[in-house]
Order: sequence, then structure tokens, then C-alpha cells
Amino acid sequence: MSNHNSSFTYRQLAAFFIPLGFSASLTSITHVIINGTLSRGEDAAFIIACYAVAFSLFGIIERPIIVFRQTCSALVKDLKSFKQLNHFMMLVIGVLIGFCMILSFTPIEGWVYIQLFNANENMVTTISRTFKVITLVIIFSGIRGIYQGIIINQLETKWLSIMVVIRLCAMFLASYLFVIFGYVTSMTGAMIFLIGMMIECVISVWKGHSLLKEHYQEDQSDLKKTEILNFYFPLVFYFLIQTMLIPVIYVFLSKSNEIELSIASFALAFSITQMLLSFFMYTHQLVLQLFEKNQQKVITFFTPVSLLPALSLIILCYTPAGLYFMETLMGADKNLAVETLVVLKFFIIKTLVFPWVDFLNGFLMLRRKTRRMLAAQLANMAVVFIALFALVASFPYLNGVNGALAASLGELTGLIIVSFIVYHAAKQDKLMKNVQ
Repeated sequence: MSNHNSSFTYRQLAAFFIPLGFSASLTSITHVIINGTLSRGEDAAFIIACYAVAFSLFGIIERPIIVFRQTCSALVKDLKSFKQLNHFMMLVIGVLIGFCMILSFTPIEGWVYIQLFNANENMVTTISRTFKVITLVIIFSGIRGIYQGIIINQLETKWLSIMVVIRLCAMFLASYLFVIFGYVTSMTGAMIFLIGMMIECVISVWKGHSLLKEHYQEDQSDLKKTEILNFYFPLVFYFLIQTMLIPVIYVFLSKSNEIELSIASFALAFSITQMLLSFFMYTHQLVLQLFEKNQQKVITFFTPVSLLPALSLIILCYTPAGLYFMETLMGADKNLAVETLVVLKFFIIKTLVFPWVDFLNGFLMLRRKTRRMLAAQLANMAVVFIALFALVASFPYLNGVNGALAASLGELTGLIIVSFIVYHAAKQDKLMKNVQ
């Protein structure tokens, strides 16, 4: 492996981090392209609803695959450890595909869509066909992720941005052709998504494989299966809990005074907040790849950068730009726009906290202590649950504000706990070094 952990300039830090954030932000355009295509079909509401249900189920099942990017960038040090992790990933993909096949070809399927996702019986067949296509994305998502771990590890993050741009162009072309030829169904959305993922996967394999051959020796470390399992599974549960938080919030918001306004304002505010925070989804990689020999520079670089989403939200909430943005770009009516801006004010806490939670999680990944990340996330969920219960019971007239406040309090709790864990882990490491 190349020695990329020597002292870095601020320009080099920016060159590593900005393409990561840019690629994560660009990925969200994927769903804009797909929904824009499906909205052009006959009975667009039905088509979009069926695709949404299939994609929601896929989103839960794909979580164990997404974390191979982090697992690879943290654990792979040579060709032997890459092959070990690759074998484990193929096993996980096989299990997930098997689960999807059982789900797709047994009577369980209809029950899941109707009972768990509130679909109508006439939607089941369409959802089923869509889900069968979107299941294939799991294979390409896993392979893409493990090779992107290598690309990140070698600091070639510009390639992540390049491949996302190529992916989006291919998806846009596919979308255009589907519309031109008049084939717009729920399956169309799944096919566009699959095409994009296949292209990104091919580029990831090509670039990742060339970096493997160039920088990785055949056998330098001995990565044990228990090390993989101990790192991987807590990370999977961490992201699964993260996925469950929003449905929990919607359940509680349905008990508000104005149910539709409550859920709609929270949904809009949450989507805007996530759009701003998407740039910081890879913050942990700053720590994983560069922190050990660039500590002061990484902190100095990241501190002002971490304030950007909160500053953006403050501008939206407290200047006329917010109302213009909500009514013109988001298409909300005056009542919904005003209510959403109120909800967004309570998300400012989350935008201040989230970048640092992910930053500190990078320490725990670096020390291979992902179980402790899980503890912070469980506390986050517990606080969200308790806060929602108390807030909705006491102040149902606050509507979507309750959801944003609970989410922000949960995130803040997560930061406090992960800070405490990192502090004690660092103290323990220092004691160990002194003893040695």
C-alpha cells in the first residue's frame, strides 16, 4: 500500500473530502430522475406509489450491503484481506438474494405489502414485479461498495464524483428513451435504478482493481473472520436503527391535531435537512484515512466546514429566501411553506450535531469499536421515542415541530454519548502506550 498518511495540506484535505461530499449529494438526484420519469406515465400516482413501496422494502434489505464500503476502507490492508472480505460479502449477498426470492415467490409477499406498507390489493402484482427487478441492484451495490472502499483508501475520491456523474447521465438517457418509447411503469423506475447502479459498479471495479494491483501486497496482515464480524454487524444494526427512526416519527405525528399538515411539513423539512447533510455522509472517512498523522489540520479544516448545513438552514428559516424556496422550488402552498419553515428551525440543532457524530464515529471505526457506535445509536432512538411520546401527548398542536425537536434531541444525545466513548477510548489508548 502507498503511504498516504504523511502530512497533508489543507488543499489536499479539501481535494479528498469535497469529492466525497459531492458524490453523496449528487446521488440524491437519482430519485429525482426516477420520480420525474414515473410522473409522466398514465395513472402516475399509482405507478409512483407502487415503486415507492418496492423501493422502501429494498432500502431496508440493502442496508447490510451499503456498509461494505466502510468495512473495506477500514479493514482491507492487502490482497489477502480484500479476498477474505470479498468472500464474506458474497455470502451476505447470497443470503439477501435468497431472502428476496422467498419473499417474491411465496404468499408472504402480499401480506408484507398490504400489512406492513399499507398497499392496496390491486397494487400487489405491480409492486412484486418492480421488487423483482430492484432486487438485482443488491448484487451491483455490494460489488460497487467494496471497490469504492479501495478507491477511498487510496484517496482517489475524485473517481466517486466522476462515476456518479456518468451514472446520472446514463440514467437520464435511459429515462428519456423510456418516455420516448412510451414504456413508463413502476418497473421502469427499477430498471433505470438498476442501469445506473450497473454502470457505477463497472467503473468502481475497473478503478478499484487497478489500485489493488498497483498498491496492495499479496500478504501483509492476517484479518480474522471474527474481526470482520465484530466490525460489520454492529455497523449494519447502526444503519438499520437509523432507517427505523423516521417511520417511528410518522407513527407519533399521526396523533397530532392536524395530521396531514403535521406529516407533510415534517416530511418536507426532513428531506431538505437530509439534502443539506448528504454532503457529510462520508465525514468518518476523514478520520479513517487521514486523522492519525494530520490531527490538528483535519480538525481545523473540518470545524468551519461542519457549520455549512446549519448556516444554510438559518438563512432559509430567517430570511425571505426561505419562503421563496418553499413556494417556488419546492412547490408548497403558503400554509405548508410557513409550517415547514417553522419545523426547519428545530432541525438546525441536528444540522449542527450530525457532522460531528459521523466524525467521531470515524474514530470508533478506526479503532474497530463499532459496537460502541451502536450504543450511541440505540440511545438516540430511545430519546426520540420518549421525546415524541411526551411532546405529542402534551403539545399535539405543535404538529411537525414535535418530530423535528425529537429527532434533534436524539441526535444531540448520540453526540454526547459518542463523545464520551471516544474520550475514554483515547484515554485508554494513551494509557496502553505509556505502559508499553
